[in-house]
Amino acid sequence: MVQPATKLVILDRDGTINEDRDDYVKSVDEWVPIPGAVEAIARLNQHGWRVVIATNQSGLGRGLFDMDALNRMHQRLNELLIEEGGRVDAIFFCPHAPEDHCRCRKPLPGLFEQIADRYGITLAGSVHAVGDSLRDLQAAIAVGCLPHLVLTGKAARLDEADQQRLREQIPGVTFHADLAAFADALIASETSDRPRSA
Repeated sequence: MVQPATKLVILDRDGTINEDRDDYVKSVDEWVPIPGAVEAIARLNQHGWRVVIATNQSGLGRGLFDMDALNRMHQRLNELLIEEGGRVDAIFFCPHAPEDHCRCRKPLPGLFEQIADRYGITLAGSVHAVGDSLRDLQAAIAVGCLPHLVLTGKAARLDEADQQRLREQIPGVTFHADLAAFADALIASETSDRPRSA
């Protein structure tokens, strides 16, 4: 069983790792990585961080694509990660449409609870969660994750007033330009926290 001290990062997918689309990412051809995102995951791995993905995929429930299409998208992500020497441990996804009233659709915390169960850990206070929308952060803080917003995807549209409102809604949130900036900040903070030998 993984210990609570496990270095774990939970990432949203659309808008955080790959470009988001208003009409949903429906095929591998529409799955386009955000520049630097794949390399950022590999960098986290190389510094001892395990990475999992928690993503709403209501396009399945809406009939916009099927499991085969979703698997091809994730296969493409894995192929790109292998090229960079990285990997994601697992991908947790909610396939439901909003009218299904499930618990796994963010902003509800069901996906995060599944991750905690799978790894046998408590997420509160030590696991970093990264997303591009309020609902990603709401799901994360419901289980005590450390919240991070990347200013890509949906968050790229936020003006300063929107950002301030989000800070008020999600105490302790940290903003980053993109996933690469988050990875750099996390790795740098870990290095600076390390005790120096005399």
